[in-house]
Amino acid sequence: MKILVAIKRVPDPNATIKVRPDGAGIVTDNLKYVVNPFCEIAIEEALRIKEKQGGAEVVLVTIGDQVCQEQLRTGLAMGADRAILVLAEGEVEPVAVARALEKLVAQESPDMVLMGKQAIDDDSNVVGQMLAEILGWGQATFASEVKLADGNGSAVVTREVDGGLEDVEVQMPAIITADLRLNEPRYASLPGIMKARKKELKEIPLADLGIDQTVQIKTHSIAPPAEREAGKRVETVEELVNLLHTEAKAI
Repeated sequence: MKILVAIKRVPDPNATIKVRPDGAGIVTDNLKYVVNPFCEIAIEEALRIKEKQGGAEVVLVTIGDQVCQEQLRTGLAMGADRAILVLAEGEVEPVAVARALEKLVAQESPDMVLMGKQAIDDDSNVVGQMLAEILGWGQATFASEVKLADGNGSAVVTREVDGGLEDVEVQMPAIITADLRLNEPRYASLPGIMKARKKELKEIPLADLGIDQTVQIKTHSIAPPAEREAGKRVETVEELVNLLHTEAKAI
């Protein structure tokens, strides 16, 4: 079995994000970047499947510039077998990402593509669905549990939906996107970090994949969220009810 895991480099969720004065983006000076948390969960799930199957190959892929090697090396240190960096300058739109992954799927012929359900920087939550449509593969999004069926080449995926949980069976090859409760990612061990330095990390220019990079989404400006007003303290239930009525009328 071969599992292709798509990951993304994003700002550390624990970092303080500041918007540039001109509203054209965020301040990136001295900003720490990490593997997107949902993508890290996808890596962990691929490694667990590998450990259960015995002999599966886990291949990581990301799209970006040279600095994205750091996040790929993190995944390799966790236990992935090799990695592919699709070199691209600037932001790559979701549809171009899906098209690039389509080309890599054709080259690698994986049995499964795993990725985070969304990236925490733009929250677009569309690449997995786009890729499944382009490839004509089955998909199971928002996965909180993945069970591979024995013998029939399928997987039963428990999905988190508005009404609770639902089980979906998909035939391989398939696209599965990881939700928060799928697993708890492992830390890279020191031996794993040492081994990651020797693992294959292949670079492919995005232009070589023949992807249309025409910009279709334009961001006009970015602004920080409005500061929350200070709370109000009340002494009695009656005072609380009156305050709620007053606030409701103001809305």
